[in-house]
Amino acid sequence: MQLSRRNLLITSLSAAALAGTPLRAQGAALSVVATTGMIGDAARRVGGDLVEVTALMGPGIDPHSYRQTRTDIQAAMRADVVLWHGLYLEAQMEEFLLKLDERGTAVPVGESVPRDRRIAHEDYADKFDPHVWMVPELWAYVVNGVRDALSDAAPDHADQFAANAAAYLKELDALASYAHRVLETVPSSARVLLSAHDAFGYFGETYDFEVVGIQGISTESEAGLNRIRTLADMLVERGIGAVFVETSVSDRNVRALIEGAAAQGHEVKIGGELFSDAMGAPGTYTGTYIGMIDHNVTTIAQALGGEVPDRGMQGKLAEGS
Repeated sequence: MQLSRRNLLITSLSAAALAGTPLRAQGAALSVVATTGMIGDAARRVGGDLVEVTALMGPGIDPHSYRQTRTDIQAAMRADVVLWHGLYLEAQMEEFLLKLDERGTAVPVGESVPRDRRIAHEDYADKFDPHVWMVPELWAYVVNGVRDALSDAAPDHADQFAANAAAYLKELDALASYAHRVLETVPSSARVLLSAHDAFGYFGETYDFEVVGIQGISTESEAGLNRIRTLADMLVERGIGAVFVETSVSDRNVRALIEGAAAQGHEVKIGGELFSDAMGAPGTYTGTYIGMIDHNVTTIAQALGGEVPDRGMQGKLAEGS
């Protein structure tokens, strides 16, 4: 059987990657490759000046369908640590990432979340919904996984990694408190979160929202015309007035829903753009994990009738409260 060009690339470069472990010069920063922006952000916060982090997937990138490039493979080969999510998020990269696991430098930090806190995947047996970053309390497990991975790679700096992680976890506690406080003000009848794909299951479970995704947990699943018609009917019957688009998923299906509801005389607006599988642009507030989740929480609460402080948690941080 002939291998495809892509499989040949993976096989040849992966073999080279497995040939040896990167050698870090004495005193040099730890070279870290993270698959997603969220993991990269956690690595920077935990590692501080002791790490140099490269995130493979930038703003607007869908990790469900992302395939590694030659540049990605070479970066992973040179890295001291590769931090990937796991839980079948990087489905198209999994073969390559598992090969890196054999080398001992790759860690699926998303799997730090205990099994009893995970939601079963709707499409694949024995797999789980990977979108654990939607809830700060769950993301804290991942931060601890990043801390442990960096400590294993550079044990002389374990105390500093632990101190950085502890400080960051306090910020996540504040974010979690803000999210609960603001989302509790959304009227119970309005707590329906409808978006392009089912990325908000943990959000719904934690904050008591009904979550509806046009597509399934993975963006690789397709939404047929019957699905669009059924959801448009639901919007009309239940008087739902706002739906949400996502930065990393096409808004085509969401706009089809709005048009379907309009054809029945029911107006539905776009409540805002949410960050689902990727953060905002580097150097911006939403280009951080805290900014991403603050934006989502604040946008959802505002669109669905909740009481939100001016500029959300970002405004509270600016006030120093």
